[in-house]
Amino acid sequence: MSSKSALKAKSELHQPDVTARPIALLEWYDRHRRQLPWRARAGETPDPYRVWLSEIMLQQTTVKAVGPYFEKFVARWPDVTALGSASQEDVLRMWAGLGYYSRARNLHACAVAVAREHGGVFPDSEENLRSLPGIGPYTAAAIAAIAFDRRTMPVDGNIERVVSRLFAVEEELPQAKPLIQQLAATLLADSRADDEKSRAGDSAQALMDLGSSICTPKKPACSLCPLNEGCIARAQGTRETFPRKAPKKNGTLRRGAAFVIVRGDELLVRSRPEKGLLGGMTEVPGSDWLAGQEDEAARAQAPEIKGITRWRRKLGVVTHVFTHFRLELVVYSAEVDGRTRAPRGMRWVPIATLADEALPNVMRKVIAHGLDLQLRAHS
Repeated sequence: MSSKSALKAKSELHQPDVTARPIALLEWYDRHRRQLPWRARAGETPDPYRVWLSEIMLQQTTVKAVGPYFEKFVARWPDVTALGSASQEDVLRMWAGLGYYSRARNLHACAVAVAREHGGVFPDSEENLRSLPGIGPYTAAAIAAIAFDRRTMPVDGNIERVVSRLFAVEEELPQAKPLIQQLAATLLADSRADDEKSRAGDSAQALMDLGSSICTPKKPACSLCPLNEGCIARAQGTRETFPRKAPKKNGTLRRGAAFVIVRGDELLVRSRPEKGLLGGMTEVPGSDWLAGQEDEAARAQAPEIKGITRWRRKLGVVTHVFTHFRLELVVYSAEVDGRTRAPRGMRWVPIATLADEALPNVMRKVIAHGLDLQLRAHS
């Protein structure tokens, strides 16, 4: 069955609920909406800067993890002009530990673009928002709906789950995304008069909250759901099988070595290339990360530093999972004389201030393993 046919069939099957569902959803939201640092309270006008910042941070990251980072960012950079005036290095430092670092680079580039090209004011249409760095279709729709009340429905993971269960979408993700998008749009309240809000942003946030608190991946609380009547997956008893997903493929394991070198109370580090994985972030010297790489080949890529007579291999390995591959790093440590100079492209930094460095999580693990200490994110 084509996506269009499936949409028609689902709509016909649930025609009695089409107009009632958006209203029920908003009534539920008015009673149960989450209080989030970036969300405007009922009756308040949303701040596009806070909406945008939160949406970028929330990409592939949980609300719980994002909260403290969001608070730090808005405390230091209260508006988009302030953020655009910051250096990318400072933004990466503040972002360190949140992961997916291309988001931080795009965040800074977008702030610069809004400040320079739009006078510090975010565009209010999806089309113009998508022209900005780091803003794709979903984020543009989310900002347009939540910040500017444009009649559009952004679809995140929570909304995908709610809609795929409500309509029992059999097609697997990601192929099912266009159909889910169409079905989700049926949950928007009817357009209002020009002088009234359409509450498109509230409709989207209501579905997000519903997926987060009630229509959860495991053991959804269907009895509390405002959309439970006519939910096909609930009627079939197949709730937890939706959304349908193709089997996940684990990326090829890559292996390498990392070298933790200490000079008194300082650690040798370098910055990764601006482009590519973890671009611009701080790391200790290391080997290439390659599939099937032998330990000896990785160790042979140690930096040449005068005074190192032997490397101490730490017990165990540091493991980390990236989006497309898994990584195992053998960690070697060494100490050098206090007069030892850093090789070209590297620098010594005080161990006491490592929390201020733009260290990705994998490097925090490596350094903690190499120095037998615990590193915390910048605060």
